[in-house]
Amino acid sequence: MVTTRLPSAGFSITIRIAVTADASSIGRLTTCVGEAGAIVTALDVVDSDATHVIVDLTCDTADSAHADQVVKQLEDQDGVDVRKVSDRTFLLHLGGKIEVNSKVALRNRDELSRAYTPGVARVCMAIAENPADARRLTIKRNTVAVVSDGSAVLGLGNIGPAAAMPVMEGKAALFKRFGGVDAWPVVLDTQDTDEIVAIVKAIAPAYGGINLEDIAAPRCFEIEARLRELLDIPVFHDDQHGTAICVLAALTNALRVVGKRLEDVRVVVSGAGAAGTAIMKLLLRQGVGDIIAYDRKGALHRGMPDMSETWQWLAEHTNKDDYSGDLPGAIVGADVFIGVSAPNLLTGDDIAKMAEKSIVFALANPDPEVDPREARKHAAVVATGRSDQPNQINNVLAFPGVFRGMLDVSAEGFTEEMALAAARAIADVVGEDKLNPTVIIPSVFDQRVTPAVAAAIRAVVRGVPAPSNPAATPESELDQAPEGIF
Repeated sequence: MVTTRLPSAGFSITIRIAVTADASSIGRLTTCVGEAGAIVTALDVVDSDATHVIVDLTCDTADSAHADQVVKQLEDQDGVDVRKVSDRTFLLHLGGKIEVNSKVALRNRDELSRAYTPGVARVCMAIAENPADARRLTIKRNTVAVVSDGSAVLGLGNIGPAAAMPVMEGKAALFKRFGGVDAWPVVLDTQDTDEIVAIVKAIAPAYGGINLEDIAAPRCFEIEARLRELLDIPVFHDDQHGTAICVLAALTNALRVVGKRLEDVRVVVSGAGAAGTAIMKLLLRQGVGDIIAYDRKGALHRGMPDMSETWQWLAEHTNKDDYSGDLPGAIVGADVFIGVSAPNLLTGDDIAKMAEKSIVFALANPDPEVDPREARKHAAVVATGRSDQPNQINNVLAFPGVFRGMLDVSAEGFTEEMALAAARAIADVVGEDKLNPTVIIPSVFDQRVTPAVAAAIRAVVRGVPAPSNPAATPESELDQAPEGIF
């Protein structure tokens, strides 16, 4: 049986196989894998003798069960001996994904004396006399804490701090790779709001910013709000603001493609948690025509019982007609669907009932709210959160540049104006001449994105227009040096 789910590099396996040495043996292996619904990405000959060839066959599968199915179908082939199966994702995580490297060599007594005692004492006293110098004389100037309590990890739910570590390590690696920002996982063995706020406040002196990650709603809203009041460094909840920035950037360009204006469209958002709430607030700030917010309890509307404070606010500021039906009914005639919720909530037939030239952002991972292949039969523009589909909406487009910009100018907080500026910067990287239904947002590997976002953030803080060529105006070491040192 072939899987109907999409294969992904996240479920890539390498299978070591001994196969009889005849002219068609390798072809039979790849055919077998293809018939099982997997995608062969590499095939390497490891060894051979007069009768057998040993190969490492690497393929993308849809999930663990599908990987087992692929291996089973190979084992059932005549002349095939499966010797070992390696999960490439687990191999990548062995020993963790990040490490600490010293920026100074410490090759002799001279360097040791300046990096540590006695020379370091002078730097300590300089900071004691002027605490602001900690931003420039310590790692604080370029370091972010990635803080999580493990209560809402990806789509896995409340799996705890230890299980959250691989995600937080990955986030730290992305910070470094895309923004040159040193980030470190801080996972907390508590889900008490007061304790989390107290702990983050206590560790804040070592960091130039706090990135809250995978903390469940509605606690995440209170934690962020309280920390913003307490700290003089930016506090940024990426599940909220990073997602909202990227969605607004993609929607800006999608509307350009279909020739519609934000103030004229009706948007349906599935998922009124952290991400959905932030998306809707940013769209409202930009003047969207109308929004219907949908969650497990139904469409949020005035008079709906048992609503949280956040849902009450959304009900009062969205859904002009007080629609109270189901999700398929909500998207009838809608211009835009944005999903940040759960897989397989809609069908292609549902998408067909949307307005002409509709836009579908189905962002649940790994399986979106609607099969993108079905959605593309009816919608003019389709985006997902998947890296193997066109128009991937990924937070890595936003948070490295946002923090890069905030750290560069020692920002004391993150603002809505920064979010809007970052979204404009991301959208504009694509360029009007490059826009089309399958290119509404830049690639996460587009090297122009982080400089553009960082420049936009710096411009907001400084109150000046963003430079037209941000990559040519990076912050220098001398710009960050304390007064009187050089």
